Amino acid sequence: MTLLTTIIAFAVALGCLIVVHEFGHYFVARACGVKVLRFSVGFGKPLWSRPLGRDRTEWVIAAFPLGGYVKMLDEREGEVAPDDLPRAFNRQSVWRRLAIVIAGPAANFLLAIALYWGLFIYGVPGLKPVINEPPQGTVAARVGFKGGDTLVSIADEPVATWQDARWILLQRAVQKSIVTIEVRSATGDLVWRKLDLSALTPADLDSDFLRTLGLARHQPKLKPVIGEVVAGGAAQRAGLKAGDAFVAIGNRRIETWDEVVRLVRAEPGTPLVVEVTRDGAPQPAIAVTPEVVVENGQKIGRIGAAPQVDRSVLAGMIVEVRYGPLESFAKALQKTWDTSVFSLKMLGRMIVGDVSLKNLSGPITIADYAGQSAQSGVASYLLFLALISISLGVLNLLPIPLLDGGHLMYYTVEIFKGRPVSERAVEIGQHVGMALLFTLMAFALYNDITRLLVSG
Repeated sequence: MTLLTTIIAFAVALGCLIVVHEFGHYFVARACGVKVLRFSVGFGKPLWSRPLGRDRTEWVIAAFPLGGYVKMLDEREGEVAPDDLPRAFNRQSVWRRLAIVIAGPAANFLLAIALYWGLFIYGVPGLKPVINEPPQGTVAARVGFKGGDTLVSIADEPVATWQDARWILLQRAVQKSIVTIEVRSATGDLVWRKLDLSALTPADLDSDFLRTLGLARHQPKLKPVIGEVVAGGAAQRAGLKAGDAFVAIGNRRIETWDEVVRLVRAEPGTPLVVEVTRDGAPQPAIAVTPEVVVENGQKIGRIGAAPQVDRSVLAGMIVEVRYGPLESFAKALQKTWDTSVFSLKMLGRMIVGDVSLKNLSGPITIADYAGQSAQSGVASYLLFLALISISLGVLNLLPIPLLDGGHLMYYTVEIFKGRPVSERAVEIGQHVGMALLFTLMAFALYNDITRLLVSG
């Protein structure tokens, strides 16, 4: 994945989400008769601006791109001409102001629904929900899961792909519940097994919790042949090339790619003597020193080589899920709702300590995911865009002053009191909101930097 791909994918995603969010505010403000002075993508110094429309609204692209705003005519922010007073935001009824504010997050949710709807109609590729043989001693092994089992449903929810299974189990894992899983065995029999998720810890949820349970996705046995070497990686520096076939590592004969991975991971920073064949001819022994990488708190080895994959085998592992227009729309609504509710539950559990704050992600991690999803294809990128759009909508609805949710909180108080919240209360709220937002940003940025240092 190139840095340029990451930057472009992140910029497109961020620009799209900001424009959609702010256009929600703009559209409803105009519908309510409010005069809009500026529509800005980004903050700070304008890099480009142009007045457009009957009201000569200033459309701006600014220097600092992490956000945007719609500036409306308001007596609290400057003098307003007598003819324009009816179009000032502060002169609108509390219900109109509430509608204008909620329109931004609503636009993000509508974008997610539209993206999911289109993707479900077009078809979303996924991996078949088939599991490997669970390691002895794991929860999955103890309750009878076997290699080759296909997950059919979890807690009465149908499972079409491995991604579906992971999503449903993650929701139940956060709740520490016991789930009933319907499985089709390798012989074709349908059986039901109960999986206890209550023993999972916050640290387990930070890592690959499915592997902790013993549920690993089925991996076909691959030949120990290199398909690709990472530029600048240990394999390339040692002279290994695509097409090389491993014969032995140290004194161990090699039959499958899994054996290569297992031996390399077990020897971080330790020189390994590798025997390979190239174009069928044995080569002199090569010394390779796996790079030290920290994964889930443990040091592992990595040489920067990927296996050669038989495309026909890969195709047999993939299933494409699609639905009719009406069913797709219903599933898009459900997916958006489930993701929104789960995001709020995760935030609540972070606050009480049931889930680690390491799950907070900042702009660096989001940019990395944007680049990865873009390289995986259009469908993956649009799924990423829908997820981030929901996250932005949920974040903005939190009752934190400075966010849309903070304004909604003020207007709700105004509805019950019959008069606006005092300016002093708003001022105090702004200071509290700024402190909370900076704290969240600091945690998210710290997590980003930690992930960079660990992966590096």
